Amino acid sequence: MKRFIQGNNRNQGTLFPEYLEDYVSENNPVRVVDAFVEQLDLGKLGFNRAEPAITGRPSYHPSVLLKLYIYGYLNRIQFSRRLERETQRNVELMWLLDRLTPDFKTIANFRKDNGKAICKVCSQFVSLCRQLNLLTEATVAIDGSKFKAVNSYGNNFSENKIKRRREYIEASINRYLSALETADRQDKADFSEAKSQRLQEKIALLKEQMVKLESIEAQLKESPDKQISLTDPDARAIATRGRGTGVVGYNVQTAVDTKNHLIVAHEVTNVGHDRSQLFTMSQQAKAALATDSLNVLADRGYFSSEEIRQCHEAGITAFVPKCLTSGAKAAGRFDKAEFKYHPEADEYSCPAGQRLIWRFARIEGGLKLSRYWSSHCPQCEIKAKCTPGAYRRVSRWEHQGILDAMQDRLDNNPDTMRIRSQTVEHPFGTLKAWMGATHFLTKTLKNVSTEMSLHVLAYNLKRVMNIIGTPALMEAMMPV
Repeated sequence: MKRFIQGNNRNQGTLFPEYLEDYVSENNPVRVVDAFVEQLDLGKLGFNRAEPAITGRPSYHPSVLLKLYIYGYLNRIQFSRRLERETQRNVELMWLLDRLTPDFKTIANFRKDNGKAICKVCSQFVSLCRQLNLLTEATVAIDGSKFKAVNSYGNNFSENKIKRRREYIEASINRYLSALETADRQDKADFSEAKSQRLQEKIALLKEQMVKLESIEAQLKESPDKQISLTDPDARAIATRGRGTGVVGYNVQTAVDTKNHLIVAHEVTNVGHDRSQLFTMSQQAKAALATDSLNVLADRGYFSSEEIRQCHEAGITAFVPKCLTSGAKAAGRFDKAEFKYHPEADEYSCPAGQRLIWRFARIEGGLKLSRYWSSHCPQCEIKAKCTPGAYRRVSRWEHQGILDAMQDRLDNNPDTMRIRSQTVEHPFGTLKAWMGATHFLTKTLKNVSTEMSLHVLAYNLKRVMNIIGTPALMEAMMPV
């Protein structure tokens, strides 16, 4: 006779193991969390209450709450109330916390009050990865991605959005007033008193919204970037790749090593573009890897002449494609790339074989640019393919040689951008899947940065456990 697998009778007595230790296997990741936190000097890292107070009620040691958060983010449990529930029913957490059950307010306050220290813990794990020789290649890929904040699109305002909202409210008020005028001309049977009352309430509500818009507009004038968010004051409306799309949130920057795809540096900003992030992220990655030289791969969104120059002077070799913004090429004329520079003579040669000599230099946009052109332009036979003006003028930055050398590197390494995308984009997809549809749970740049550090630490922990295994990682954490 065939039977299903049978469970135990609920009324049957069971002799459970005597120790919590028996419930946690030797290769359980919770042991890695315990070993990692135990070897940290939390007082030196800046955690509050690392030393017990002489008076007052005893507090939880920061190691207890740090272990709880790392375990929670490893298992996609980021809410303080859910973490509180897990401490009361999760056997692994009972083992990890020695059966301590802090309340949700204590858990939430720990994350809020120890942001900088938690960021340092993330850096400590990167240092451990370096000691394990997991970061031997001095090459990183840098990229940014937009993450949603706790702020709806409707609670973010700019001058244009206020203008559009005001026009919509005024049109709605006029429409309702017109309906009321129609009601006055009709019999009460055709237009009930209740409907008239409802229209008047809608008009009153719209007028309240108009007053609120005026108050928001006054605050907007004092904002440096002419943008204001009501729920999360640090969140900003940021455009995404889709045409006409965007999110209200933050721009998260990461530097990922190309060998093991570990996040060696990260930063949360509310700047919508990446042009000013290359040197900052490269410096952080270089410090994290403790190397004298570094190769950095980034997409064309990071292309900035000054940022690339700063990287060059700091011993950082950048690989960043140039932005394709040539109006001449779009119009079917010769691009600047068609003009060859001759450094020994400090002049250009054009497609017609003429010399474009140096004329003058001036400052444009904070950059020193030299201008070159040829006196032969008006008589040139192929002038129509070159310029619609009298002369074709070519500009050259004083440090253009750095950009030219970078372009040569890109031409000689055609797989660079493929390696970049394979390295840095996957971690963003993983993190967003862990975070869920709402992404960040906290407000303000300070708290969001702390939350991101916990996500990055959990990602790196899980990544290293997959690469070298749990026993090897625990052995590396043991004191010598």
